Amino acid sequence: MKVLFVTPELFPLVKTGGLADVSGALPLALARLGIDVKVLLPAYPGVLERLGSAEPVAFVDDLFGGPARLLAGRTATGVAVFAIDAPHLFARPAGLYLGSDGKDWGDNAQRFAALGWLGAEIGLGRLLDWHPDVVHAHDWHAGLAPAYLALSGARRPATVQTIHNIAFQGNFPARLLGELRLPPSAFRIEGVEFYSQIGFLKAGLHFADHITTVSPTYAREIQTPEHGMGLDGLLHHRAKQLTGILNGIDEMAWNPVQDPHIPSRYCDTRLADKAPNKAALQERLGLNRGIEGPLFCIVSRLAYQKGLDLALAALPDLLAGRGQLALLGTGEAGLETQFRAAAAAAPSRIACVFDYDERLSHLFQAGADAIIMPSRFEPCGLTQLYAQRYGTLPVVSRVGGLADTVIDASEAALNDGVATGFQFAPPTASALRLVLSRTFDLFAQPAAWRQVQRRAMTREVGWQRPAERYATLYRRLAA
Repeated sequence: MKVLFVTPELFPLVKTGGLADVSGALPLALARLGIDVKVLLPAYPGVLERLGSAEPVAFVDDLFGGPARLLAGRTATGVAVFAIDAPHLFARPAGLYLGSDGKDWGDNAQRFAALGWLGAEIGLGRLLDWHPDVVHAHDWHAGLAPAYLALSGARRPATVQTIHNIAFQGNFPARLLGELRLPPSAFRIEGVEFYSQIGFLKAGLHFADHITTVSPTYAREIQTPEHGMGLDGLLHHRAKQLTGILNGIDEMAWNPVQDPHIPSRYCDTRLADKAPNKAALQERLGLNRGIEGPLFCIVSRLAYQKGLDLALAALPDLLAGRGQLALLGTGEAGLETQFRAAAAAAPSRIACVFDYDERLSHLFQAGADAIIMPSRFEPCGLTQLYAQRYGTLPVVSRVGGLADTVIDASEAALNDGVATGFQFAPPTASALRLVLSRTFDLFAQPAAWRQVQRRAMTREVGWQRPAERYATLYRRLAA
């Protein structure tokens, strides 16, 4: 069984969010099940250097405006990669998707059409001797791959489209249809047309043989007008071809027993060894080490989706309960300004690092007592899975994958020994205040708190079960 992943990101080569972690870890889990996965992604600046020795395996004279090479190599973790070396599309000094002015690159349609088109060409056997049985497109950036394959009229592999976050859809002007190598007949409702534009994600959802998303609850939510972002009708229509499969995490990279990024390693039977990490985080951020209450952390994009305005509204209650807050993240300027002001007003209790720092995020996870994730919607979320692995109890809104991966510390769950964190609903400031009160109450009971920590740390959060479900899906589609 051969599977081609088509994705815009892959850890450890390039990452802006959880999609890169999935693209980096799932192929390794699938390989253990006998599936040959190769990953196609753009060669952004730095990718080829991190890939090491990569060999050219194909050449394209005109890839949406210029020549390109396809290079084959392996990541340091062992994932087989095809990197698209097309400097006219991907050699940009700023972000993957945005320029230095914070706006989308003006040719993002062509850049990611190129990704999908090459995925289809590999799938059709036109570029390489290696022919996949399944082409698996990830998020809107790869959404045209299933479309190009279906519209080719040729014998093709099976296709899967995964929605990692339906809020990002990749919609572009209709006038680009010919430039994107799409036939006029494709511009219809039963095609790539989406509210008079070309919808990359819409195309993938319509043309793919099967659709997956990253949690069962999110699969149900996106079939509703509230969460479907205009695609709920199509998803409801294709409900029989829509599956929610929970993400896992890389249990080698996120393991407090052997984590090189934390000063004190520990496990569920040595919870006392977690305490030095809290002290180290407090010292690094200038927080008062004499505070008896819990140290909460937030590791997140600063965005409305993530509900961080709710966390701001609940800060007075957090401080009144003798808690502390450590924040790591970057994003919307308005949220950053408000958190900066809160930290300035209470510097011994609130500290913020406005940055993306993969290594530091490990210390946050190991050093905090609890992590706050008040998302308004959350397809799956990996942060709460990392937190549970580190005995840092998640405080989450009951949406999407957060609802599926955290067992609320209700009285019944505590009595049965199955609780792994705290849930609240709806995603409002008042509901968050109430769940913080419950968190403080449990923290004041050390034995009960440790019981929940141990259960959270021993949950199965790796990729084995999700990979088995994907493998079953691939085999069924390929057959």
